[in-house]
Amino acid sequence: MATLLRVFLRQAAMIGACSNTLADSIRSPRRYALESLPYALSWDDVRRLLATANSDSERDMRDRAILTLLAVYGLRRGEVAALRLDQIDWAAGQLRIWRLKRRQPQVYPLVYSVAEALAMYIDIARPKVPYPEVFIRIQAPRIPISASGLYNIVSRRLRSLDIQAAHLGPHALRHAGAAKLLTDGLSLKEIGDHLGHRSTSATMTYTKIDLVALREVGDFDLGELP
Repeated sequence: MATLLRVFLRQAAMIGACSNTLADSIRSPRRYALESLPYALSWDDVRRLLATANSDSERDMRDRAILTLLAVYGLRRGEVAALRLDQIDWAAGQLRIWRLKRRQPQVYPLVYSVAEALAMYIDIARPKVPYPEVFIRIQAPRIPISASGLYNIVSRRLRSLDIQAAHLGPHALRHAGAAKLLTDGLSLKEIGDHLGHRSTSATMTYTKIDLVALREVGDFDLGELP
């Protein structure tokens, strides 16, 4: 709004309707990095979300595998939608992910909870289709699910739980996973590597989620200083 007001006043000054110096007197409000409130889901909310997909239906088995990948590995929705069957190395216990931002592959250990959810979906529920992608639409046409479709899956289940958060999509699970890693004592460098960040500055947003550390800062004893 401040920018638009300056543009308006400069135009007004050009036609002689106001002083040439008036536009420069408009100052935009100062914005600070990391000033917004954190919006990560609690890990209890993540557990509640996973509990909504506990049945043996094709939809629930597919969605549970998707939700587990998002929360445990902090993957982006496009990375989950693009996941192929040949990226899961069952023998070596590894998961190979193509990181969208880094434009390079990243190998993760195949965590048991994720391996279990993936195996149940692939072995029992996944339809026999000629596509390499893991996750397939429930309704016709039976093609790989899109990134936008994956967003709708997560958002619909979060809203059904009446969870209050600024963002109710896959990125909320990415933040929840990062928050849990921070609580577990991992460094920002380790968390950034896990999430596929290109620089540690991208990981700094998660520092405001560490409420325990923030309380320690707030309780810092200034001694005799006024």
